[in-house]
Amino acid sequence: MPGEAARPVIVAGVDGSGDSMEALRWAARQARLTGAEVHAVTAWQVPWRIYLVPSYTESDYERDAADTQNKAVLDALGTDPGVPVITRLVQNRPALALTGEAAHADLLVVGGHGRGELPGMHLGSVASYCVHHAPCPVTVVCQARR
Repeated sequence: MPGEAARPVIVAGVDGSGDSMEALRWAARQARLTGAEVHAVTAWQVPWRIYLVPSYTESDYERDAADTQNKAVLDALGTDPGVPVITRLVQNRPALALTGEAAHADLLVVGGHGRGELPGMHLGSVASYCVHHAPCPVTVVCQARR
């Protein structure tokens, strides 16, 4: 409606890892408190080795990313998250995809470590990049370690 203020936007990075699932839950809780909507963003890329396995196409990689995202959002938030959740697939490196999507966000929420991060690192490379380059405040969420 004219004259209504837009909802705040919280971008959450989703890659299916435990930390990203916890980041998505945190983003949804924050959205409930602030009246924001959550944009769940999953980055995907076509690896160079696609040329070695030509039967696996670019659309297969995109479909895999969508499947990962859908499962992660459902597992983390269930069927009724209580806040608007918009899913986005972005073909780019994760760090660039998230900081790009954060250009119009009020907050970016990322997991401390994604898939494939080295054990023992205090902060993953994507989270570190986002902290240093995002155009909005960044919250880094880590899954409880046991």
